[in-house]
Amino acid sequence: MQPRIEAGGLTLRPWRESDVDAVLKAFSCPEIQRWHVRRMDTRDEARDWIAAWPSRWAGETAASWAISRDDEPIGQAGLRHLSLVEASAALSYWVLPEARGAGIAARAAHALTEWAFETLGLHRVSLEHSTANTASCRVAAKLGFAVEGTLRGSARHADGWHDMHLHARLRTDATSRRT
Repeated sequence: MQPRIEAGGLTLRPWRESDVDAVLKAFSCPEIQRWHVRRMDTRDEARDWIAAWPSRWAGETAASWAISRDDEPIGQAGLRHLSLVEASAALSYWVLPEARGAGIAARAAHALTEWAFETLGLHRVSLEHSTANTASCRVAAKLGFAVEGTLRGSARHADGWHDMHLHARLRTDATSRRT
């Protein structure tokens, strides 16, 4: 069963069907939608998105947690491209507009990264973001993720192809918590 993770006054918890409205709100937010190609326009699509996470967790391929405050979802933190054999994953996150500017993405991502190193035994956690997404770049820097380079035209977002910054941390890197 996917665990709950404490994150400095926040809780990362598995998604629930009752979170449908928060998921729809996130994917209709222009600032979140700008950095994705996926859309969710109906409650059924949001329910399907939520319902897919337990099998991904069970299959050890990916995981997503609701970042919650007082048990209400205010964002998402997840591990994509999870490979326990290769001891690696890619970090993802977003925060709803009303919760931005309070360091929530950094606190949640830090807690998830540390959990991935300590509990899952991962060696490497990477993070990619559009070169135009300066907020995600600030989060990566706060987390101590080193910049490894730019991946040209490697991700399609709602407005087309984006160059992506690649950041990563290794379990052996000094913890650089500035969140």
